[in-house]
Amino acid sequence: MSVWRTAALVATIVVATPATGRTAVDDGGAVDMPAELSLEVALKIGRTLQPQLRQAHAQTEAAGARADIARAPLLPQVNVSLNYQRATNNFAPQAGGTSLGMNATPTPSFDTFNFFRNSVSASQLIWDFGQTWQRRVSAKETAAAQEAAEQAAILSSDLSIRSAFYTARAARDAIIVGQQTLANQTKHVEQIRAFTEVGTKPEIDLLQALTDQANAEVSLINAQNDYATARALLNQAMGVDAPARYEVTGGASPAIAGEQSSVDTLVDEALRSRPELAAKLAQLRAQEATNKAIRGRYGPALGAIAGATYNGRDVDNLVWNFSGGLTLAWPIFEGLATRSAEREGSANLSALRAELDIVRQQVRVDVERAQLTIVAGKAAVSAAERAVANAKARLELAELRYRTGVGNGIELSDAQLAFTNAGFQQLQATLRLDTARAQLQQALGRM
Repeated sequence: MSVWRTAALVATIVVATPATGRTAVDDGGAVDMPAELSLEVALKIGRTLQPQLRQAHAQTEAAGARADIARAPLLPQVNVSLNYQRATNNFAPQAGGTSLGMNATPTPSFDTFNFFRNSVSASQLIWDFGQTWQRRVSAKETAAAQEAAEQAAILSSDLSIRSAFYTARAARDAIIVGQQTLANQTKHVEQIRAFTEVGTKPEIDLLQALTDQANAEVSLINAQNDYATARALLNQAMGVDAPARYEVTGGASPAIAGEQSSVDTLVDEALRSRPELAAKLAQLRAQEATNKAIRGRYGPALGAIAGATYNGRDVDNLVWNFSGGLTLAWPIFEGLATRSAEREGSANLSALRAELDIVRQQVRVDVERAQLTIVAGKAAVSAAERAVANAKARLELAELRYRTGVGNGIELSDAQLAFTNAGFQQLQATLRLDTARAQLQQALGRM
């Protein structure tokens, strides 16, 4: 069991950040968010606070406890009984008793007497054709499957946090693009107003520029709202119940090791690392052990018993007795229940094998899809960068043509719009590439 999961429950975690020095997460779930949030800090906070991860960890602990419970019948069972009773002692003959009809029944009395019954008993299972042992094996494999499922939940949570973080970062950068666009549009308005005041440019150019300025303001407002919404969703992905007043930091994600390897190489890694496969294999072993336990019900169960009693009417005059022996229990016929249980176990095993094949196929699809998206994303980012460079050159040329009287307001407006759109397309291409890399990281089972 990893260190961070224990720390999440019992200790204070301190995460270094460049903005405030640290982010404190206490054992009650409260978090002191930094002024600037990096992806690494976001992942650490999410692994500590995310309710789904806490739930998965609790389920793992419960599965481990059930495995210990399944071990209990293999160990000696010891019971102690202490009993005191005050009762009458009237004799009542029973049918078949030797005194029935031979002696007169004594007159009943309301006199009461003490009686102490004390006993110690112990039993130990010796052999039951593997029933109890295989149930114990099944419970252990079920616990292993749940632990693997917890690891899968961590990978899924990490992917959600990465995707939400990249979306928030793209929204942050969109604000920068919006601010630059608005500043440029404001500059155009001032320039065109000066031209129209001296009569060198028509009034329609100024109206067009004012319209573009207003549209830029709307775009900036929308970008700011998108950023606030993206941070709220990032908080949800991390499991943080607090206002999102931080700023996300960082740039585009670096390349993942091996992302250019062949699909077969990546799939082999994924098949070795994906916890979903480990969980299914553990479930398969658990069902096989359960089937063996069911077959053991055809045989008898042998056990040893021992006991001691210490009884009597007076606490200072009790009588002891000891006993010991063997027990043999053999259910000869249970209405074909064992045979039916065998059939059910065999069907469950076949279903688990089919589920394992489904997971293997899904792993391949996940890896191939993520790698293909990365390849396309790299090409899209490269094309978007060229588009931004060309649109910037076009805008500079349009501004020069307008100042020299060669160009017109529509040409300038179109160039500004093309430059703005190219900037947003570059952000979206980078976001898709970052998300694809996060998906490949999850597909490969890398933490």
